[in-house]
Amino acid sequence: MIGKLQKKLPIVTENPVELSSRVIDTGEFDERVNRVTQQVTELTPDISVVESFSHIYSFRTEDGLVCVDSSGKATGGKAVESMRTWSTDRVNSLLYTHGHIDHVGGSGDIAADAEQRGYAAPSVVGHEAVAARFDRYIMTDGYNSDINARQFGGISKSNGIGLAGGPRFLPEDALWPDQTFVSNLDLSVGGMDVQLHHAKGETDDHLWAWMPESKALCVGDLVTWVFPNCGNPQKVQRFPLEWAAALREMQTYDAEWMLPAHGLPVQGKARIDRVLDDLATSLEILVRDTLEKMNAGESLDAIIHSVKVPDDLLVRPWMQPVYDEPEFVLRNLWRLYGGWWDKNPANLKPAPESVYAAEVVRLAGGVEAMAARAAEVADAGDLRLACQLIELAVQADPSSVSAHGVRAEIYQARRDAEFSLMSKGIYSSAARASQAIAERSS
Repeated sequence: MIGKLQKKLPIVTENPVELSSRVIDTGEFDERVNRVTQQVTELTPDISVVESFSHIYSFRTEDGLVCVDSSGKATGGKAVESMRTWSTDRVNSLLYTHGHIDHVGGSGDIAADAEQRGYAAPSVVGHEAVAARFDRYIMTDGYNSDINARQFGGISKSNGIGLAGGPRFLPEDALWPDQTFVSNLDLSVGGMDVQLHHAKGETDDHLWAWMPESKALCVGDLVTWVFPNCGNPQKVQRFPLEWAAALREMQTYDAEWMLPAHGLPVQGKARIDRVLDDLATSLEILVRDTLEKMNAGESLDAIIHSVKVPDDLLVRPWMQPVYDEPEFVLRNLWRLYGGWWDKNPANLKPAPESVYAAEVVRLAGGVEAMAARAAEVADAGDLRLACQLIELAVQADPSSVSAHGVRAEIYQARRDAEFSLMSKGIYSSAARASQAIAERSS
């Protein structure tokens, strides 16, 4: 069936299931595992996927389609258009795996498609905390837009994929859930059973779904073909231990399909189990070792520089920290179990950063001397320390053109040396800000 469909539809040259199987079986990284093609692939006669940001999975039933997630605002229109080349049936139900805008932002396009075709609007199903998330997005609209401009700015410019897609972070036409649940919910749509399970992980409103007839796990962002996004430094609390528990529960199911919201679908019980086990193990290691050191009285600084995920896990194609990083998860764990104080008494009620910086820079011989030392440290390869030193210089004298020039160079070097998108985005933003000051004054 897949072969026949590829002749009729604009399918990418390599089927995502075949690519997924090869990557898992060989363990060789392929940069296409998180591709965004906006094209539809039929996985079975009754299941399709549009590889978008995020994906849309569609299940055919006797009473219309059940769609899992809606893609984002900027990608939803094209994703729905592609989905419609597979089926023109009414979308009976739209399931939100969670309330992130790349999963709910395209819901307005699904609603518009229904109206255009004369169909009733779909029922929208999600965890009860999705509405609270939407409310928070409205309250923190400017902050979240600022985060995404910094975190995804490079992606938007190079690939044309913006997440918010408009003046408001949460799109105005996003559909709010009309059916919610707390822990579990069993649905039956057109003869197809759907079992929904709440699981804290990347968010507090996450769910995963089990479709027993097709033996399919719809896992949302609990599996994304990268190291778990469980420590994001710019976002609210994540839940590593609960995330791992959800992955372990999924392993108890006799699944033949695992359908993540980002990355490739996985076919076959053994492959599914391998991916789930690796992800769960990495999170369990971080939780175990962090709590052990916290209970022994160690500081956040000591934990950050000592707790690691084994390299043999991180090198696997579905585990690489190209988005989030284990180091960020450690900070998140400290915040979750220990609060915000890092055990350094000076950090409990510190002086303003500018005051502290001015005093340290004075002791170092002035801004120029501090900037020069930062450049020397960077040239020697210690970019962590170099960033700290150059920050002191610009905090002591925010108008120093020479210090900003050095800062731009150091943060650009730091950005180029980093692996994860989150680190690259923050360091690139700092480099651009200082470069702009240096250029305006030249």
